[in-house]
Amino acid sequence: MKKVTAIVIGAGNRGNNYAIYSKECPDFEIIGVAEPRERPRNLFKKFYEIPDDMVFKDWREAIKLKKCSDVAIITMQDRLHKEAAVAFANQKYNLLLEKPMGVSASECEEIVSACKENDVILAVCHVLRYAPQARKIKELIASGVIGDVMNIQHIEPVGYWHYAHSYVRGNWRNEALSSSSLLAKSCHDIDLINYWMSHTYVDKVTSFGSLSHFKKENKPEGAGSRCVDCSIEDKCPYSAKALYLERAKQGNLGWPVSVVTEGYENVESTKDLEDIVKDVQQKLETGPYGRCVYDCDNDVMSQQVVNLQFKEGQTCSFTMVACTQKICVRSTKIFGSMGQLTCDFDGPVYHFDFNTKITTPLYAEEYLPSGSKMTGHDGADYHLIKAFVEAIQTGDRSKILSGPDETLSSHLLVFAAELARKENRVVNLDQNGRPISNVH
Repeated sequence: MKKVTAIVIGAGNRGNNYAIYSKECPDFEIIGVAEPRERPRNLFKKFYEIPDDMVFKDWREAIKLKKCSDVAIITMQDRLHKEAAVAFANQKYNLLLEKPMGVSASECEEIVSACKENDVILAVCHVLRYAPQARKIKELIASGVIGDVMNIQHIEPVGYWHYAHSYVRGNWRNEALSSSSLLAKSCHDIDLINYWMSHTYVDKVTSFGSLSHFKKENKPEGAGSRCVDCSIEDKCPYSAKALYLERAKQGNLGWPVSVVTEGYENVESTKDLEDIVKDVQQKLETGPYGRCVYDCDNDVMSQQVVNLQFKEGQTCSFTMVACTQKICVRSTKIFGSMGQLTCDFDGPVYHFDFNTKITTPLYAEEYLPSGSKMTGHDGADYHLIKAFVEAIQTGDRSKILSGPDETLSSHLLVFAAELARKENRVVNLDQNGRPISNVH
């Protein structure tokens, strides 16, 4: 198999999560990086042994070169995706594009058009399609073991401190700066529902949501503006000191601590760890991740429901909720005419048969290779990048479960749900996922 080369556009958490595949697969190599932040750029360069002439502060510098790799992995912030994706597609790069693909329907359509016009492979990082449990559910629905699907209930528990990290203090806290929380966090889930129900399409959408709790009026009496100088910080479940500083002191330097420090080097001595702890302390004193969760400029929903009706009458309710014990461990129930599927994504899929009255646990067959570090999304990150690389090597695009048409369809559903929420109405959709009326 030929070696597939890649340039990474955005050396943050997600960029590193996909690039690490090059350390496990000899047929995949990272040969360049574009990243505006100095520390993450230098750490990425060092770890992947990238030559100086392939390290860029801005992706526009890289695009000026003659095409230098097979792939561009685009993992920048949401609102930067469209311009870069179109530019690299026009240069004939195959694209691995972090979700969301774009922040509007027109942006997503422009990206898809550019990829099709240039005949390049596009895989969007809807990693849940590659999760073993999700693929098992897809297989079971297609097999007919539960008869006709009648209803789906699907929940994403974001996790109380994860929500505070990403959607109150973090990069996805404000819709004008990034996107809605439904698009940023849960386009995964809308896409997953679309994947399971690909034999039909959604024709009606409603949605309701709100921002609760993380508001200035809910700030406890006596609380400070920053956790490092707050008299009641030790009683707050959203304490930045507990979430970042205490973890750093224990040597737990992965996500979310790595977001605060903008990456880190391997700790080789106690002195190294002491320096990192001091860095975290300073960031909490001055940076966004040290702010009180009741004093931020966040405006995205902390809980939202999306109700879908399919053309053939099936219904689905999806719920995203911020304040949960579990973090991103999806929970699904699928009700059919002959049986039921139940799955928490940290365990098997349970099949209950209406005829036999027997519940059977069914286990997915795909597991990570021994020693793999690609444990993100319970190994789905690994399966996604593996399928993408193999599609380029073989030319078999069917290996990619999250290609341009599938992704555009699910993104249009998210935009329709947000339209329904903001306008407080039912949105009717045509078979291409576009609104067709203003019926209330």
